[in-house]
Amino acid sequence: MQGQTKITNAFQVGLLGGLGVLTAILIGGSIQTLADIITYVAAAIFIALGLDPVVTKLESFNLKRPLAILVVVFVLLGGIALLFWSILPTLASQGAHFIETAPKVIAGFGDLPLIVRLDDQLGGAISSSITSTSEFLGNSANWPKMLGGVVQVGVNIFNGFFAGIVILILSLYFMASLTRFKSFLYSLVPASKREKFHDIAEQVATSVGRYVIGQFTIALLNAILSYIFMTIVGIPFAVVLAFIVLLLGLIPLVGNVTSSAIITLVALSVSPTTALVAAIYCLVYMQIESYLISPKIMNKAVAIPGAVVVVAALSGGALLGVLGALVAIPVAASAILIIRQILVPHQDAK
Repeated sequence: MQGQTKITNAFQVGLLGGLGVLTAILIGGSIQTLADIITYVAAAIFIALGLDPVVTKLESFNLKRPLAILVVVFVLLGGIALLFWSILPTLASQGAHFIETAPKVIAGFGDLPLIVRLDDQLGGAISSSITSTSEFLGNSANWPKMLGGVVQVGVNIFNGFFAGIVILILSLYFMASLTRFKSFLYSLVPASKREKFHDIAEQVATSVGRYVIGQFTIALLNAILSYIFMTIVGIPFAVVLAFIVLLLGLIPLVGNVTSSAIITLVALSVSPTTALVAAIYCLVYMQIESYLISPKIMNKAVAIPGAVVVVAALSGGALLGVLGALVAIPVAASAILIIRQILVPHQDAK
């Protein structure tokens, strides 16, 4: 009888353990499924916070908020459409030419004196890698494989377009309901702490909004200056590279380093001297951006330490992809501001 009790207890423990594991798997799967939605919502919130100061400014000219939102959205969409209309043909032609010439560019690296010396010391390992890479890229049948297949390429394009539409719609909704949402959120806080909560929440919203607009402005300025520089020194695919600089520039520090490396590598296909000039330009620009441009534009937004930017970008990218890397940095900025406004004063008061 006692043995039967032990067996029953063991069975119950196993059953509960199995149910626990199954529940954890279901919860994990649900979180993974909802990851994209969470990212879209977060991106839309930050875009709404970024555009809200512009909407508020238009409201000061006696425009109703819905009309001010429509004006901002139409100007934004019109600017994006004009940008793509003006550069899309060049972007498409240069992008196709870049793919076609990529094998030759990679193969040309093996002829550089420094690479030749290193290759001799490594027993031909570099030249072998360069040859296999250029042959792989030279076969057009391999291009879809790099992107996960033809079907996957189409799915990725559709998902990107769908994500843009969803984020736009959510951004419109959040901008339209931002005032009501704030009022509802403040009403949930006890009256004795409501004023302080209101002050901190407004600081976070304002600082994050300024950060989003400021970072886009810096990225756009970087792309324009990079395009001018590449056109002057004769680096090929200037439009494509400038577009990459714009996208990567939305991620502070990490994006600049990555885009600088890409520009330098492409410049190396022209000549080592051009690559050296490009590397010097990128280093000088990053210093100017860090010490002059960024402080001037971000002076009213929250400052984020470089280490936090790197950790946030890598964590967001690992969890939620490229869009997650973009969203993670404003989240980190919000957390830093909350810590400075709540935790630090609380610790100082002890």
